[in-house]
Amino acid sequence: MDKAQVQRSVQLAVSEAIFRKTGKIFVPVASSARHIHLCRADVEKLFGKGYQLQEFKKLSQPGQFACKEQVTVVGPKGQLQKVRVLGPERPDTQVEIALTDSFALGIRPPVRMSGKTAGTPGCTLVGPAGSAEVKEGVIVAARHLHLSSEQAALFGLKDGQVVKLRSEGERAVIFDQVVVRAGKGHDMEVHIDTDEANCIAMGPSPMMEVLP
Repeated sequence: MDKAQVQRSVQLAVSEAIFRKTGKIFVPVASSARHIHLCRADVEKLFGKGYQLQEFKKLSQPGQFACKEQVTVVGPKGQLQKVRVLGPERPDTQVEIALTDSFALGIRPPVRMSGKTAGTPGCTLVGPAGSAEVKEGVIVAARHLHLSSEQAALFGLKDGQVVKLRSEGERAVIFDQVVVRAGKGHDMEVHIDTDEANCIAMGPSPMMEVLP
């Protein structure tokens, strides 16, 4: 078990202990940097026919992993280089960026939950073997809280429920419109983007309180 896994195990244990003692819900928070999910067709366009994504490291959500592969995202105004691909492959390609990134690209994506890409702007992806035109799929990911079914039941939260999150510290803030994503394939962790993490001056081992 590496350092990140140990830290995560400690955070989950602390969260459950606090809840059972006080009834308050504190959850670990992660800053999600710009990244890409690729469909099979775009994997082959970018890396070659029959190419398989290579795992770089496991992520907190079950079955998810960061890949060794990185690509360039090109927009009307500029580009972002070395954007990490996440696996496994998905039915549709999706590019998740922060609003700050959108200014550099010249793209104004909406804030959406992952997978809700209908009507969103597109971009061009460039890899070592070629390029792929993404007609739609560029989004700013809506802040959300992952929970397993057991964690959701413990806290009395439901999939799709909207809650608030409170951070403490020198730049304390309350985030509204945080969507709960609970069930199989999820494990306790809040995902915010890099702009939001900078907003709260997020430090190491961050946790936030869930408000109804």
